[in-house]
Amino acid sequence: MEEENTAMKLYSHPMSSCARRVRLALSLKGLKYECINVDNPLEDPELLKINPMGYVPALVDGSIVVSDSYAILLYLEEKYSQHALLPQNIIKRSINYQVSSIVSSSIQPLQNTNIVDYIEEIAGPDEKLAWAKYHIRNGFVALEKLLVNYAAKYATGDEIYLGDLFLAPQLYNAICLYKLDMTEFPILLKLNKTYNEMPSFQQIMAES
Repeated sequence: MEEENTAMKLYSHPMSSCARRVRLALSLKGLKYECINVDNPLEDPELLKINPMGYVPALVDGSIVVSDSYAILLYLEEKYSQHALLPQNIIKRSINYQVSSIVSSSIQPLQNTNIVDYIEEIAGPDEKLAWAKYHIRNGFVALEKLLVNYAAKYATGDEIYLGDLFLAPQLYNAICLYKLDMTEFPILLKLNKTYNEMPSFQQIMAES
C-alpha cells in the first residue's frame, strides 16, 4: 500500500524530447509525479545510481525503476489502464509501434545533443546542422508515407496514442531547433498544429 501512495519521480531535463514523451503520457493518464530536472545527467550522482547510462528520463515508481522513454511508456501502459496509449485495432497498434520506433531509433538518437555537438567539433557548425537535418528528413519521409492512410486529427485517428507521444517532441525539435523545411510533409505539419494546441504539450514546452 505504501508504494501506491507514493508519488512517482521522473528524472528529466527541460530540453529532453525523450522526457517530454513520458511527461505527456503521465499527463494524459492523470498520474501524479515529482519532476526532478537534472542539469547534467551524465555527471549527476543521484541519477547514475538508478540509471548507470546517465540518460533521462528515468522513472521511479515505488520500488520499481524504469529507464528509457520507450520502456517507461510501455510500463505505464501495462500498469495504469486509464487513457490507453495503444488502440485496440491491431493494424493501428502496429502503426503506432512503427512510428515510435522510427523516431526513437532512426531520428532522435542521430540529432541528439551529444551527437550533433561531436559533429560540430570534428567538422564545424555548418556540418552539424546539415547532419541533423539530413537524418530528421529521412525519418520524416518514412513517417509521411507510413501515416498517409491513417492520420486524422492524430497520427492514427481521432485519439492520441503512443506514436503521437513520440512525434510531438520530435516535430518541435525539427521545426524550432533545426529549422527543417516542412513543405514536403503536409501530414506531419498538420499533426504538429494539433499537438501545439494541446494544453498538456503547451505546459511542458513552456517549462523548457
